[in-house]
Amino acid sequence: MKSQGLASTDKLEQTARNVLLHQLSKSPKSSKELSEILANREIPAEIAEPVIQRFIEVGLIDDLAVAESFVNHRSRQFKAKRVIAYELKKKGVDDAIIEQATDQIEHSDQEIANMVAAKRIRSLKNLEEQVVRRRLMGFLQRRGFSGEISSRAISFAIDGLKLGDNEHS
Repeated sequence: MKSQGLASTDKLEQTARNVLLHQLSKSPKSSKELSEILANREIPAEIAEPVIQRFIEVGLIDDLAVAESFVNHRSRQFKAKRVIAYELKKKGVDDAIIEQATDQIEHSDQEIANMVAAKRIRSLKNLEEQVVRRRLMGFLQRRGFSGEISSRAISFAIDGLKLGDNEHS
C-alpha cells in the first residue's frame, strides 16, 4: 500500500512539473498564477509548493522578470503607472517587486498623458473643442490617468494644436 502512495505522489509531482512547463512555454507567469493553475488541476498544495520552489531555484519562475516584462508591455500601451501596478497586484506579484518593476518606467504619468493626448487630438481636430475635451478625457481615464492629470494633458494638447494652427495660417 505504501508504494502505491509513493507512486501517486511521484505521478502528481510529474504532473505538476509538466503543467508548469506547459504554462511557462505559453507565456511568463507569476508564481501565484502558477499556484492557482495547479490548484485548479487538483494538485495538492503540499506537492505543488515544493515543485514551484524548485522551479524558482533553477530560474524557470521569476516574478521580477514577469513584472518587468509586463511593465514594459503595458507602458508601451500608454497605461498609467497605478493601473500597471494594480494589474500586477491582481497577478499576485509582491508589492516590493511591483515597486521595483514600475520604477523602470521612464516618464511620469503626466508626461505619458501629454504624449497620448497630443497624439490622439490629431484625429479629433475637426470636432468642436468641447467634444474634443470630452472624448480625450474618457480616453485618458480609460488608461488610468486621474482627472487632474487628464485635464492638464488635454490643455497641453489643445494648446499645442492651436499653436500648430497659428503657424500654418
